[in-house]
Amino acid sequence: AIQFLLSGNMAGILCVLYTSLLALPLPFAPVHLLFINLITDSLPAIAIGMEPPEEGLLKEPPRNPKEGILTMSFIRDILVQGGLIAAATMWAYTTGLHEGGPGRACTMAFSTLTLARLFHGFNCRSSHSIFKIGLMSNLYSIMAFEAGVVLLAAVLFVPGLQTLFSVADLSVRQLLTIVIFAVVPTLVIQAFKTVRESMR
Repeated sequence: AIQFLLSGNMAGILCVLYTSLLALPLPFAPVHLLFINLITDSLPAIAIGMEPPEEGLLKEPPRNPKEGILTMSFIRDILVQGGLIAAATMWAYTTGLHEGGPGRACTMAFSTLTLARLFHGFNCRSSHSIFKIGLMSNLYSIMAFEAGVVLLAAVLFVPGLQTLFSVADLSVRQLLTIVIFAVVPTLVIQAFKTVRESMR
């Protein structure tokens, strides 16, 4: 859960840093960040905490009690995973900037980051791939993902919420672009885990 929270927030920090260094319009409005913190920082993290114990857990050697949480491998994972999500978000942001200006770019960045972080909840369930632990082994993670998607859809399509969250109208092609960009980091992370397991 800590890895999920830190890597997801690292993605947001990298996005803001990227646009600031290039003197581009900010990718998120304050209300977008509030939505992300309330929804994607809570529901998937709680679901990860409900993950059932993995088989053979008690056969694992105990961790060093003097070792801190932020080990080098843990920091590396946070930076890599956060970097992947940030890259996908900025890809969507740039697409929106070219197709409709800052308003559409901001909407596409917000939507991509939110959806990518919802997908990322599945990555942080285990050090193993989702294929090994099973997608349906934790129904709470499925429900957290579905609830997050429904709330994001409400923000994007309900007129009153559109105004409240300052989001622009998106075409079907732009919505598909958001989904593709958002799922790419998870595909990369899961592919890496699968290859690592096969090598072991």
